[in-house]
Parts: sequence; C-alpha cells; structure tokens
Amino acid sequence: MLDHVEPCPCGSGAAFRACCEQIINGNRDSHSAAELLRARYSAFATGAIDFIISTTHTRTRREVDPASIREWSETSIWHGLHILDSKVVDEDTTQISFEAHFTQNGKDVQHRETSIFERDHDRWMFVTGTEIKKPTVR
Repeated sequence: MLDHVEPCPCGSGAAFRACCEQIINGNRDSHSAAELLRARYSAFATGAIDFIISTTHTRTRREVDPASIREWSETSIWHGLHILDSKVVDEDTTQISFEAHFTQNGKDVQHRETSIFERDHDRWMFVTGTEIKKPTVR
C-alpha cells in the first residue's frame, strides 16, 4: 500500500489518504461511478484486490479471477488514469470510457475500456467492461 501522504494513483492531485484510500478501506462509499472507477484504479495500483472483487456487481463477480487480477496488479507499474467520457444512462447506471496507463514486462500499455457501473442498494458497483479497440488506419 502507498504511504498515506503520497499523491493518489487516480490522478486527482490529492493525497492518497484524502482520496481513494478512504473508499478502498471502506471508510466511505463512492459518491459517483467515476469516483468508484478512480478508486478501483487505485486499488489495482496498490494491490487492494479484495476491493476490486467486492466492488464488482454480484451478477458478474463470478467472472472475476482473483489470482489473475493479483498478478496483473503486482507485476505492473501504474502510471495514470484518464477518463475519456462519462455518460449517465439513467439514475442508477453510468457508462464511463477511460484509458489506464501502466508498464508490464517492460512494455508500456494504454488500456482503453468502456465500463458500465450500476447503483445497487445505494452503492455504485462495476458491472462489466469492454476494451476499446484502436480504429484501423486507412
């Protein structure tokens, strides 16, 4: 886990302790789907795999492979998160497109994804994500 005074991995500019750590540790719930996305990114960056699992909706949680997530988290150097687009579908559903930057096995990666978040019993949860493929250059 990060030192509490280090900048939060989510890129907010706030100290980790004043930002995503509060959500990851369960001291408060995320107020929006975007805030949950940022906390989940920070959880990947800090190895908080239990948070990743617990914030995946129960409908799709069986698809989560904790060992693979842990390996990805621990073998990557996390560089930043950029939210590309956020669309409120309805009161309880938000779609967010983002780009996560990390290095794994010496290779710089820009993972682009569109994710669906739903509010379940007043808590935002990650439902599913689809990788955004780069368009073919013609």
